[in-house]
Amino acid sequence: MRVAHLPGFLGTPPIWGREVQPTWQANLETIAARLGPVDAVVGYSLGARVATGLVASGFVPRAVLISVNPGIDDADRPARRARDAVWATLLRERGIAEFLDAWEAQPLFATQARVSPERRAERRAARRTLDPEQLARSLEVMGLAEMPDYRGMIDARFALIAGADDPKYVAIARALPAPLEIIANAGHDPMFEQPEATTAAIARSLGL
Repeated sequence: MRVAHLPGFLGTPPIWGREVQPTWQANLETIAARLGPVDAVVGYSLGARVATGLVASGFVPRAVLISVNPGIDDADRPARRARDAVWATLLRERGIAEFLDAWEAQPLFATQARVSPERRAERRAARRTLDPEQLARSLEVMGLAEMPDYRGMIDARFALIAGADDPKYVAIARALPAPLEIIANAGHDPMFEQPEATTAAIARSLGL
């Protein structure tokens, strides 16, 4: 198994060559080069959208997508771009700690309160090492507003996973023509909330 950190998600200061690239496609190419030849990729949220792009662009043959949104209508892009700009401004003006306070307080992540305080603290500590400027650039370059609409490209090359307590993303997944596994007692991040069940679902999806 290889792990490829997304551009901008490798800590502060960023390592040369790991910064966010100027366009969505340039970031895909950077990630594909970092991965090298692989049989499949697994991604969560933004990572799932990147995994979708890697398959759609022919870099990788198949992917398991966890809590994915594979695309939005062009009419919805300005509102999404404005929303991401607010988060980017918060990062640049208030720093990583205040950004995390606001980000993690979103209703989307409320179910993560079921995770032990120790694991949540460990995750928070890791996130605080991230570079706020690189995260801001990621929101601006790799947000849904800038990503191609891949909905029409979802097919048998993909397998989907979503948390049962994340109704928005369950609905998105059920509307796509790909096999779906629902993880019980999990919200938006099943791997964080139910790691054993999610790992087993990934293995089944890959035929392992």
